[in-house]
Amino acid sequence: MTAIGRTSTAPDVVDVVALGESMVTFLPSRPGRLADVPAFERAIGGAESNVTCVLAAAGHSTRWVGRVGADGFGDHLVEAIGAYGVDVRAVRRDPARPTGIYFRTAGDRATDAHEVAYYRAGSAASAMSVDTMDLDAVRSGRVLHLSGITPALSADCLDLTRALTARRPGRPLVSFDVNHRPGLWRDAGHGHGPEVLLDLARGADLVFVGDDEARDAWGLGGPEAVRAALPEPELLVVKQGASGATAFHGTDATYVPALHVDVVAAVGAGDAFAAGFLSATLRGKPVRERLRHGHLMAAAALTVPGDLATPPARGHADRLAALDDTAWGRLRLGPGWTQDVRGADEEVRTP
Repeated sequence: MTAIGRTSTAPDVVDVVALGESMVTFLPSRPGRLADVPAFERAIGGAESNVTCVLAAAGHSTRWVGRVGADGFGDHLVEAIGAYGVDVRAVRRDPARPTGIYFRTAGDRATDAHEVAYYRAGSAASAMSVDTMDLDAVRSGRVLHLSGITPALSADCLDLTRALTARRPGRPLVSFDVNHRPGLWRDAGHGHGPEVLLDLARGADLVFVGDDEARDAWGLGGPEAVRAALPEPELLVVKQGASGATAFHGTDATYVPALHVDVVAAVGAGDAFAAGFLSATLRGKPVRERLRHGHLMAAAALTVPGDLATPPARGHADRLAALDDTAWGRLRLGPGWTQDVRGADEEVRTP
């Protein structure tokens, strides 16, 4: 089974370090077009910082490393992420560049009615580089979590991600969520996104990729085709939407169906899944249970309006993850399910 990075007990070593851009998110006060929404509520968003927040809430030590503007939005991000228990001391402030922000509609991201307006060009995070970031802090975790969003931000961000995914002795376990964003790469001008992401994924130890993005980016159909194109990572997780996920450990494949979920908002599930899988990996769980913990964390995100949800208590999640296949298949989770109750059977009902 995959070894989990460093064994040092130095105070600055944490379970998971994640590097990437976090932005202030403005959520609409009501459904409708951005042109028609009269007011927005402020929140935070960012694939990598989301993972650290979920893991910290689940009891792990985490550090987010990023770059924000020396502005009020930067203050808010650092304070809000730190409030989850995430170490934010390695976040750099940029006096010349702003913190990125974005607005989105309330609708499901999978529909044509969904709108997102990003204001991140020239952001402080786009100035992340090998020279501007504290690489000792970046490499100070048992796991280093990265995503394919960062290399799309600038040529310097791409060089930084390449340096962090380069195989070298003593590095942490490198986790990479492909997170293909065609719009970001279309305007990037420093590489062809699909080719860059495939190359970066080959340098990671653990890779997360959706079968939809593998199909769109690389023309690959099905988990086995993705594994054939990505034989290098020791662990490859192919997320198959509402049907489930398949993990490849070496040549062994493990499939676990997703849960029946009463969805409140289809946002944040991918980051939560990665956090659940990483949490179980850090605790030495077998692959099947890692996938189940990923599904459980994703279900927590799907049953709240925003990107971040309170995860189930560790014992509660462990009881659910240990159910037999029949009981797992009967689970249906809705809002409020993460409240820890005595006995996982109380959570099982026929969909």
